[in-house]
Amino acid sequence: MQSRTAIAMVFAMLLTCTDATKEATKKKKSKLSVPQLDCDIKAAKIINPEFIAKCPSGCQDVKYRVYGTDIYASFSSICGAAIHSGTIDKSGGKILVQKVAGQSGYKGSFANGIRSLSLPRWRESFIVSEGKPKKGVHYPSTLEYSSSKSTPVKGNVWSWPTTTRSRTLPRNETSMEADLWKPGSSLFDTGFSSKDDVVPIPLEPVSQGNPNCKVDLSFLIDGSWSIGKRRFQIQKQFLKDVAQALDVGTAGPLMGIIQYGDDPSTEFNLKTYANSKDLKNAIDKILQKGGLSNVGRALSFVNKNFFEDANGNRGSAPNVAIVMVDGWPTDKVEEASRLARESGINIFFVTIEGPDENEKQNVIETNFVDKAVCRTNGYYSINVPSWFSLHKVVQQLVKRVCDTDRLACSKTCLNAADIGFVIDGSSSVGTGNFRTVLQFVANISKEFEISDTDTRIGAVQYTYEQRLEFGFDKHSSKQDVLNAIKRINYWSGGTSTGAAINYAFEQLFSKSKPNKRKIMILITDGRSYDDVRGPATAAHQNGVIAYSVGIAWAAQDELEAIATDPDKEHSFFVDEFDSLYRFVPKIIQNICMEFNSQPRN
Repeated sequence: MQSRTAIAMVFAMLLTCTDATKEATKKKKSKLSVPQLDCDIKAAKIINPEFIAKCPSGCQDVKYRVYGTDIYASFSSICGAAIHSGTIDKSGGKILVQKVAGQSGYKGSFANGIRSLSLPRWRESFIVSEGKPKKGVHYPSTLEYSSSKSTPVKGNVWSWPTTTRSRTLPRNETSMEADLWKPGSSLFDTGFSSKDDVVPIPLEPVSQGNPNCKVDLSFLIDGSWSIGKRRFQIQKQFLKDVAQALDVGTAGPLMGIIQYGDDPSTEFNLKTYANSKDLKNAIDKILQKGGLSNVGRALSFVNKNFFEDANGNRGSAPNVAIVMVDGWPTDKVEEASRLARESGINIFFVTIEGPDENEKQNVIETNFVDKAVCRTNGYYSINVPSWFSLHKVVQQLVKRVCDTDRLACSKTCLNAADIGFVIDGSSSVGTGNFRTVLQFVANISKEFEISDTDTRIGAVQYTYEQRLEFGFDKHSSKQDVLNAIKRINYWSGGTSTGAAINYAFEQLFSKSKPNKRKIMILITDGRSYDDVRGPATAAHQNGVIAYSVGIAWAAQDELEAIATDPDKEHSFFVDEFDSLYRFVPKIIQNICMEFNSQPRN
């Protein structure tokens, strides 16, 4: 009996030791699961397309060169780029590295104590983010390093052969970096020169995107349980088809994806992928999150978080949100969508298999699509009767999204006009007062959001004759417009205001875009030598909203004739040039009041 007890005790001890050994082995493995990087390791030397690694401290040294901002050329120090991006600080830490396509150019900048350099082009890029594993993604515990020499290739790009696993850098690595700054270096033509015999490897050129479709696009995809696994896969295929049809690229459309259920989350943002191929691969990896169909919450998330500069929002490109809905939302969308539109986001809805008669009683907000979009004419909403016919609307949706002239739903009084200033340059004004008038013009202009797709500014100066100072298509940023206003030279001469109105219509407003409000602001200090009523009436009849601003000897009857009705809202008079500044807020207020009073549907 005692021997049996002893044997049992020994067996129990063995089991305890075995369990302890297994636990210790697990702990040991977990410690070794994150590979360590040296400060000088460049992304191009690592074969793995996506990995988590740990950077040591001290990688902020200038010798660990970094090329680019946010998206880095693969010739950069990985850990240096991680510090520059703000992912880690100089003390080091874990990072997630993802390889992406090469760029046509990399912009240098100074951030977090590191000066990154510019580069005109490179074969491969990478991005770094916080070292948290994504759900369902397996990360290597050891990294594969290329031991081959650098290989210049056709097409002004580079390819790094990926052959063996090694942490030994190529012997010519140092000399390659030194050659970067030699006079006559071929870096900016075909990449780094190599004295070694190499075999060119032809590569497909990376598209920079469709320049005729420059939009910043967010897809809100339905990840609720109601959609089911099969239809979720159909939705992902639809996204890939759209990405391919858009021709994603830095010079064209950029696309990010948010998945919503109970709560929304960003799958990837605008700057994560710069071509359709990488984007489609990323879409394949999206996992369904489940939950309800809280569309309103998702729209609020997009409005507050997605279109930030840090997420790749370009500012000059229209913001578009496409909402995919299976059935109907489980929360209210009207208020959230209104706030999103007022923030400048164009909202499209793609609804699939809506509620049947028995299910309509469960819909929280009836006619939710009409309440979410700003036009109820069907342009901003597409209803698809079956998931299996979803592929048929790819081209239809892409065509609408890319028609930037039609993306007027998010327009506000500050980003929806072509504003033409008609400036009196007659002798009675004088040089000093003319500069005061130009400051008045600049003060009004800087209140607007100026770009190719937002408000545009043009200017005409007149005396007996007329001169186009710059047209609506000349300057596409606020600073460029303000600089152009400063450069206007005083002309001096007579005062033919009627001829100036005709000229402004022919040279400025006849070339205005169809979706733009045409606003003329005329500034004069005297009575015109010609008739103003006929030209002003013709301008009004052709859709020009005219404001008249008179100073000193300007004639009140002419100011009222020039101004759009009601006169008191569109004509202004002041005795002295130095008091012009008082009219700026009133003119802006009237422009916005008039815009907001227009019907939106």
